[in-house]
Amino acid sequence: MHNVVVVNNLKKTYSNKIALRDVSFQMPKGRVLGILGPNGSGKTTLIKILAGITHQENGEVMIEGKAPGKETKAMVAYLADRNTMYNSFSIREAINMFKSFYDNFNEDKAEELLKFMKLNPEDKVGTLSKGMKEKLHLLLVLSRDAKLYILDEPIAGVDPVARDQILDAIINSISQDSTLLITTHLVRDMERIFDDVIFISDGSFILTGEADSLRLEKNMSIDELYKAIFS
Repeated sequence: MHNVVVVNNLKKTYSNKIALRDVSFQMPKGRVLGILGPNGSGKTTLIKILAGITHQENGEVMIEGKAPGKETKAMVAYLADRNTMYNSFSIREAINMFKSFYDNFNEDKAEELLKFMKLNPEDKVGTLSKGMKEKLHLLLVLSRDAKLYILDEPIAGVDPVARDQILDAIINSISQDSTLLITTHLVRDMERIFDDVIFISDGSFILTGEADSLRLEKNMSIDELYKAIFS
């Protein structure tokens, strides 16, 4: 099976605090991986390294056989900072700005997601609720024809109605060739879309596996397993 992501013995520290401790994993093409852990567990550091925003100290990171850099940034769809969408812009202007940044932006996909999310392209970004901003953020990421999609806490702080819509948008956008990495601590709402999961705490992986196999082996849902590990 073709691996889109290969990580070996990855380590990262910030001011003497270890953010990642020798973590290793692989992501096969076409799978959805959930990286699950409380805030401060190392999830964001890991995805920023994969996105080419932060550099590792030790270890190997390969995306489609290449180390993170200019080439891999074109393959990875990740919006680092939700606040980069200028509040004075309309939704349409935000989409056009994003389109100008990326050659692989798919306008048809963006239009479909606009309708599905019930976003008004004329609305100003600054007037949107948190849930609507999260939908726009997701639209921008999922509208790219990328090799790897990274979604960092895509439903955090979003009301249950918007949460369901965001999940449906993610599911509808997943093709057999799409590889998705999703970080979350809201496991119950998201676990149905995970093929594989990694539980992370204090920069270390404490349990990894195929979601269905773990459910059978432990005789509990991924959410129940999360609570058992972190409570």
